Amino acid sequence: MIKNSKKSKVDRFNACFAVVRFALAILIAFAISFVIMSFSSSDSLTAIGNLFIGPLTTIRRFSTVLETAIPLTFAGLATCVMFKANQFNMAAEGGFFLGALGAAMVAIYMPGPPILVIITAMLTAGIIGSLVCAVPGFLKVKWNSSELVVSLMLNYVALYFGTFIFNQFAKDPNSAYKASLPFRDGVSLGKLIPKTRLHAGIFIVAVAVILVYIFMFKTKWGYKLRVVGSNLRFGQYVGIGTAGVIMMAQLLGGFIAGVGGATEMLGMYTRFQWSALPGYGFDGVVLNILAKENPAYVPIAAFAVAYLRIGADYMYKQSDVASEIVAIIEALVIVLVAADAFLSRYQHKMITRLSTDGQGGI
Repeated sequence: MIKNSKKSKVDRFNACFAVVRFALAILIAFAISFVIMSFSSSDSLTAIGNLFIGPLTTIRRFSTVLETAIPLTFAGLATCVMFKANQFNMAAEGGFFLGALGAAMVAIYMPGPPILVIITAMLTAGIIGSLVCAVPGFLKVKWNSSELVVSLMLNYVALYFGTFIFNQFAKDPNSAYKASLPFRDGVSLGKLIPKTRLHAGIFIVAVAVILVYIFMFKTKWGYKLRVVGSNLRFGQYVGIGTAGVIMMAQLLGGFIAGVGGATEMLGMYTRFQWSALPGYGFDGVVLNILAKENPAYVPIAAFAVAYLRIGADYMYKQSDVASEIVAIIEALVIVLVAADAFLSRYQHKMITRLSTDGQGGI
């Protein structure tokens, strides 16, 4: 009973410490950024105030934060699944791009009721994303190739292959700009709030977060994935088919990335217009770090990053501070959050005290 009580206190302390540590990382990042802004702005206090209040000034700006967070959350979830298996697969970027293109092709050419077209487009995009992310996984399992190097190179293959498909089969020759043929009428995720672009993809991503969390922490497949990710050799010793688990993680992560691309395409556009990689796959790595590889925290991290970016845009328009200051804030937060040594000595002392003192508290 005493041991359980001590363990409970330690667990509560660790949970509280994680929140405090993250908050301190943000405060330190903003303090350093404020010092930097003071050298480049005549009114840095007003500028940083605009950064915080900007997204709250109108409904449209706040809805922009939410719509920006949707693809970021998909990218974070995809990366989280693959990285949880200790596979540093960066091909979610290519899966996102080709998934969006595949969904656009379905939205252009498939006949039938719009809802059926949308579902088919989502599934098609997911399958395409799975195939893209499966390539580095297969090469890792088969020949122990570096999934990081392969996936980084594969993203450019996906880009140029997708550009070829776009030019051959989807490009609108009558368009004044580089864009595909228009999607069929009704093939859209709609708008939830008038005069905004917030779409029904927010519900799709919410379901994705719940399903990924359940898969990862409430199923035997998720347990195997976490075991293999934490110790591959131990997984082999206890009889887990590690090759199958690695491939499962890549396929599932790629499927999420592909669906994310389809959601972004059908929610925000009426034509396919991307001429470069969207960058969401690389953002997914940042979000995964901030969320500590926990899918439940990915949407929170995505909202925070989206809020900062929209706030930076408002700050840039209202003051003389460049919006790139947000990149500095993001980098500092990531460095401090990812640094295991940050406040680790204090954490160790408190855990030792709670473990040895029966009357200890937080």
